[in-house]
Amino acid sequence: MKLSFTKMHGAGNDFVVIDLRNGQPAPDAELCRAIGDRNTGVGYDQLLTVELPRTPGAVASYRIWNCDGSSSQQCGNGARCIAAWLVRDGSATGDEFVLDSPVGAHAVTRLPGGRFQVVMGVPDFAPAHVPMQGYDAVQGEYVLTIDSTVIGFGAVSMGNPHAVIEVEDVQNAPVGIIGPLLQAQPAFPESVNVGFAQVESRQRVRLRVYERGAGETLACGSGACAAAAVMMRRGHVDRDVVIALPGGELRIQWPSDDAPLSMSGPTAFVFEGEWTA
Repeated sequence: MKLSFTKMHGAGNDFVVIDLRNGQPAPDAELCRAIGDRNTGVGYDQLLTVELPRTPGAVASYRIWNCDGSSSQQCGNGARCIAAWLVRDGSATGDEFVLDSPVGAHAVTRLPGGRFQVVMGVPDFAPAHVPMQGYDAVQGEYVLTIDSTVIGFGAVSMGNPHAVIEVEDVQNAPVGIIGPLLQAQPAFPESVNVGFAQVESRQRVRLRVYERGAGETLACGSGACAAAAVMMRRGHVDRDVVIALPGGELRIQWPSDDAPLSMSGPTAFVFEGEWTA
């Protein structure tokens, strides 16, 4: 079996993109893990498959797999990379088009310099929708005590679950310790992406994210949206904010609580390849 692929990244969050519109079957978990291995494979944070559209008016759909072989529902940086891939492929023409993700349709706007804006939907803070167990009502901050460590966090769904911890110094935050601890809690039946956010000003937040199925990544688009939404709801930042991640910067705009949130940022093509198995 031969799989042609494109290696891409969005603000350092890296992907392998495979076109399945010819009817080729999606890779199974074992193949995802093999391709995702950074020592013996290609290496990626997520694998993205380009597929036929599911809704009228969309140019294509895509699905998402983590490097451990598990599936994912949402990936903001991946959505931008899929958009750039489809523009280069000629399938997406014009400056505005629609993509189908695993959780819905997303309007995309092409911006100058290889940047794209994606409408990510309305953040959902309902605990049952995150999903998060043990809480009936939305709280500005939830608290869990894990191994005598008290962890306060905000929680929101961007189509996938996010916990956001506000910290004073993100550079020295215990991301690799608290991230997996929180992911393993029964409160999160589907695990959770854990963001560590440092508010530098009303217009800028520094962020690190420990992702489900991938560990800490250089950037997480849905995590940036979640962090911005939590900080905006707390009144700590403006409704138009830059999220600075280790791999680059994303701009998040959320006009009001009942309006869709949008994310814009860079895309990059790295190389083309062929996987033979």
